[in-house]
Amino acid sequence: MTLQFPIREYAKFLPRKVADDIPFSKSQVPSLLDLFSLTKDSPQGQDMIDVINQCEFPPNKGETKACPTSLESMLEFVHSVIGSETNYSTHSTSHPTPSGARLQNYTVLDISKDIYAPKWVACHPRPYPYALYYCHYLDIGSKIFKVLLKGEDGDIMNALGICHLDTSDMNPNHFIFDLLGMKPGDAPLCHFFPVKHILWVPRPPVTTPVSTM
Repeated sequence: MTLQFPIREYAKFLPRKVADDIPFSKSQVPSLLDLFSLTKDSPQGQDMIDVINQCEFPPNKGETKACPTSLESMLEFVHSVIGSETNYSTHSTSHPTPSGARLQNYTVLDISKDIYAPKWVACHPRPYPYALYYCHYLDIGSKIFKVLLKGEDGDIMNALGICHLDTSDMNPNHFIFDLLGMKPGDAPLCHFFPVKHILWVPRPPVTTPVSTM
């Protein structure tokens, strides 16, 4: 498979009280540009506007979403989707070899068993002056797994993969459908998580051995 796993740097979380005091809305864009000394036409200014638009856009059918700006608010969203009494695990794409930036051919070495995920929350870091994640859950049926990949130049990637099983209600204008030459509902849609993107899942329930006595 021809793939690319660029490793991008993102801003760190601010303390929650500081992040919560910064306005976050399209109506406040001029003030935000001034606050961070950005211009509307700069790459950073365009990133800011795109992120705010993405966060304020209504969720797709079957989607629950939020844009947390602190670890505390991210955990609150995870609790709201998966349950506050649940123990969690996190998964991501890791790179035992550090380059991972060049587009190259990868060979599949191994595919894990499905990861237990009756519900999940994916959190994608967005380019913003301070840490901000686009977190969401799609209630359309999914399979989650890890794939061990080896690149033609020796790169090893332990890639987190997800397949959305029912794509019939997904946005038909999403670029991925044009890229793959398919329409919503044609087939499951599978993709790898980029590096530094996080998937939260509940830990499997512990089964008590049945006594034979």
